[in-house]
Amino acid sequence: MSIGWIAIVAAGVLEIAWAHSIRLTEGFTKLLPTVVCGALTIAVLLILNVAMKTVPVGTAYAVFVGIGALGTAIVGMIWLHEPVSPLRSLALALIVGGVVLLRLTDVNTATT
Repeated sequence: MSIGWIAIVAAGVLEIAWAHSIRLTEGFTKLLPTVVCGALTIAVLLILNVAMKTVPVGTAYAVFVGIGALGTAIVGMIWLHEPVSPLRSLALALIVGGVVLLRLTDVNTATT
């Protein structure tokens, strides 16, 4: 796995933390959670920038968003007891399929 793909995964994981940190700011009225949210925003952008130096921008961004969306939804369902349904699970499975397909497409493109 190249540094670009490692950076995409790292940025995606930080995106999950960032998304959940927004709720803790209570409308950006709580200082410490707001500072953490801002720091996570900067970290995500810096790491994503590293990824986009070696991975095509469209692929990098789509995979990054997929990791963030999937992870945020799963964390919400597990820790915040958000609803789980067959249709929601199917939607998440489609995101995973799309991310995997993009990764495979990038690997095949790089070798041809």
